[in-house]
Amino acid sequence: MISKTAAFPLLTATAIICSAPTVALAHPGLGPHADIALGFMHPLTGSDHILAMVSVGIVAATLAGRALWLLPLASLAAIALGGGLGITGIRLPLVEMMIALSVVAAGVAVASPRKCSLAVAVVTVGAFALFHGHAHGAEITPTIAAIPSVLGFMLATGILHALGIGLAFATAWLNPTRARHANIAAGFATAIFGIALLATTA
Repeated sequence: MISKTAAFPLLTATAIICSAPTVALAHPGLGPHADIALGFMHPLTGSDHILAMVSVGIVAATLAGRALWLLPLASLAAIALGGGLGITGIRLPLVEMMIALSVVAAGVAVASPRKCSLAVAVVTVGAFALFHGHAHGAEITPTIAAIPSVLGFMLATGILHALGIGLAFATAWLNPTRARHANIAAGFATAIFGIALLATTA
């Protein structure tokens, strides 16, 4: 039986999933993102992005050391690059499928008892974040203020990374011996949600 401490991340992930407007589309249409405020809100309305980016923070905290800043930095840099590609009309293949895969991979990484190398984590996070950024940039039309919108998107993503780091540290501090169970529960829920997203993109 999962303890109350271990169950907290699982319940949090479940609440996020249940409150999402849809699981049929990884990126529900939100209309134009004309400024930094709307750009900021965009990632907060998609469960795929929330779960993937909070997971980046959890993995960064688990790896510790340089990973605490390298993983979020790699994610934000790739999001900016992907956003630029989307804005300029340069297409990437299978964007929605890759975003769904990123959620599955994030869940597996959080739940896994084995730590990957920092280099592998940085490359993987950056590769998946590229598609998250592209999905946002592709929705920006020439009549929309692109730079403020992308900056808002990146700011919200950075906050999600920080939330994941804080959640991982808080869970370990509250009950270090059961923190592993918490990660397994949260990672399992995230991976299952990602698989559900994959099914909708097939």
